[in-house]
Amino acid sequence: MSTKNSAISVTSIISDFKEITKIRLSVSVVFSSIAGYLLGAQTVDFYTLLLLAFGGYFMVGASNAFNQIIEKDLDALMDRTKNRPIPAGRMSVNTAFIIASVFTILGIITLYIINPRTAMYGAISIFLYTCVYTPLKTKTPLAVFVGAIPGAIPFMLGWVAARNDFGIEPGTLFAIQFLWQFPHFWAIGWFLFEDYKKGGFFMLPTGKQDKGTAVQVIMYTIWTILVSIIPVFGVTGDLSLSIVGAILVFALGLFMLYYAFELFKKRTVKAARQLMLASVTYITLLQIVYVLDKFI
Repeated sequence: MSTKNSAISVTSIISDFKEITKIRLSVSVVFSSIAGYLLGAQTVDFYTLLLLAFGGYFMVGASNAFNQIIEKDLDALMDRTKNRPIPAGRMSVNTAFIIASVFTILGIITLYIINPRTAMYGAISIFLYTCVYTPLKTKTPLAVFVGAIPGAIPFMLGWVAARNDFGIEPGTLFAIQFLWQFPHFWAIGWFLFEDYKKGGFFMLPTGKQDKGTAVQVIMYTIWTILVSIIPVFGVTGDLSLSIVGAILVFALGLFMLYYAFELFKKRTVKAARQLMLASVTYITLLQIVYVLDKFI
């Protein structure tokens, strides 16, 4: 019986560890940074790629663990988060703090091995997410603007890891992912509106599920699409996009824009959820198109 119990407890420790470091989100961040690296790399170095993957995971894991320590009381109020390790009482704040601190140190060291500039952007990302975005979430919808900065760093970080340089290319990658975060975040804020309200979070730009929010979602989606095709005009240095690549990226943008208009028309939780899924599909396929466009 005790072996069965210990097996259960090991499984639950692993699942709590995955939850405190938000492993699914971390995987998407690692995917973004690897895409950025492949776009920037003149020759692909698998050792650097491995360091970037681990560094990226440590970085996001640290940010999320700190976030869950700070928001533990608010998390307990919301259905979506009340079963997280800390509010559910399965993990102590001290344990979470040790994980967050170790991940911060490991993340910065791993990224520093690639180059100091990559480590610096990684550190900025953890700082902004933990010390600025998290406390602002209960104060103002402008928190989304701050949160979009660390959220946009990974795509750019990959390029910086490849080139040890910041210029128009990583700046463009940053701009794409920065603008994309608004429709993505606001779609989540819309369909979790009631739950967020319990925790005192106001994520929508107008604070309500109204036409004003839906209009801003459409505007930011259009800006995202426009910035995404800029590399086809040859004005972004070494970051280029073929005509075919640009058409594919533009088509992906129209797919996402369709769901933004659906949200405007229907203003339902279902429409917001569909937009969120469309936004994730968009950014993932955009990164794949960009990378394939370079190598094919």
